[in-house]
Amino acid sequence: MATIVFCSVNKTAQTTARRCSLSHIKRFARSGESHLPLSCIHSKPVTFLPGTRWFSRGCSVRFMSQGTAGRSATWRTRKGALALSGAAAVTAAAAVAGFLANANHFQRAEMAMKVSRAAEETEQEGSISERCRGFMSPPVTDISVLQERKEEMRTRMEMLIMETQADFCKALQEVDGGTFKVDRWQRNEGGGGISCVMQDGKVFEKAGVNVSVVFGNLTEEAARQMRSRGKVLKGKDGKVPFCAMGVSSVIHPKNPHIPTVHFNYRYFEIEEEDGTKQWWFGGGTDLTPVYVNKEDAFHFHNTLKEACDKHHLQYYPDFKKWCDRYFYIRHRGETRGIGGIFFDDLESPSQEEAFDFVTSCARTVVPCYLPIVSKHLNESFTDEDKDWQQVRRGRYVEFNLVYDRGVKFGLATPGSRIESILMSLPLTARWEYMHEPAKGTLEAEMLEVLRNPKEWV
Repeated sequence: MATIVFCSVNKTAQTTARRCSLSHIKRFARSGESHLPLSCIHSKPVTFLPGTRWFSRGCSVRFMSQGTAGRSATWRTRKGALALSGAAAVTAAAAVAGFLANANHFQRAEMAMKVSRAAEETEQEGSISERCRGFMSPPVTDISVLQERKEEMRTRMEMLIMETQADFCKALQEVDGGTFKVDRWQRNEGGGGISCVMQDGKVFEKAGVNVSVVFGNLTEEAARQMRSRGKVLKGKDGKVPFCAMGVSSVIHPKNPHIPTVHFNYRYFEIEEEDGTKQWWFGGGTDLTPVYVNKEDAFHFHNTLKEACDKHHLQYYPDFKKWCDRYFYIRHRGETRGIGGIFFDDLESPSQEEAFDFVTSCARTVVPCYLPIVSKHLNESFTDEDKDWQQVRRGRYVEFNLVYDRGVKFGLATPGSRIESILMSLPLTARWEYMHEPAKGTLEAEMLEVLRNPKEWV
């Protein structure tokens, strides 16, 4: 049987491919995976573009190609090789040509992984001031103050959210070609923030990535919301000093085949009457596509799962269910999107371990989303596709204004910046009276998934 194997120039992938044994491959052949027979040939690897390699995590490889038919496919292989056998070998030359035409997608994916690894290395090396040079703006807290208390959690979290903002903005700018407007703001009651917004770009209709670091005393409304979640707040003279910080982002692309993404990672600290402090983390990342794409859903959820699994095998299934429950539009009976992970009030097993988990999650925002964007970058769409996107955006607005906890807290906090809070809303949306997609359509398929959340990995 004729077999053609595409190998990358990545040394790890090459080494892994060489370790494939004949007996190992025969075991795959016997497993009944007839849709993608695997083989391993010790031949010289093909170099597609300088620096290009598979976008791989762990010992799996995801091949995400952009087809001319407008629907993309993802193939997972084991041991670092992608093989096409039998009839597929006949069209291998055409496949290579198609791959070369879309090699830029692989470079985007590789860039995503490089950003994540570089961020991890930066956290371990360099002074506060050196790390701040790569930010979109100087941090909210003065650099000298951060340097003095660099071991405190407040400082470490502020550095993490600033780095997350910078990494994500730079990745989006590279794809779009536009630039973010960087807007610093101050809160009279204490603290401030940095809003980075790009509107009417080539790829993104509206992209916002916000950082806020605020402190002061909780208002009665904010305290009431926290008590409703079981928080016991013991202030002094009726006042509850707090510090809250986080990074949040919502990206609304122009192309209906590129999903909207949202993420938020935050830290909250409260000082009680006796001077002790309560603290907790919260956050998550979720995807809101206009049309169902199983390969995209798998990639997105699997990237999050891998980050969660580093810390606890129960995190992903628990936080995935929490995400589906949280982003539920009760008056519509449907979820906002296909979910991801969501958690709040995380205060165990220890502060250090909780911070490490949040760091791992924040590091996924580029690699879980940018490959999907690149994959659909040049995909064509119709006026009907755009109309459905506008209807789904209307649902997005409904959730954010009626249910979102972050929006409620922001609006209840004196001195909050309304423009930054409402940054999550799209430029345009649509509400049609009694809208219901026709049965058997792609729109109806999307609605079915939103009404009955699925497991994607």
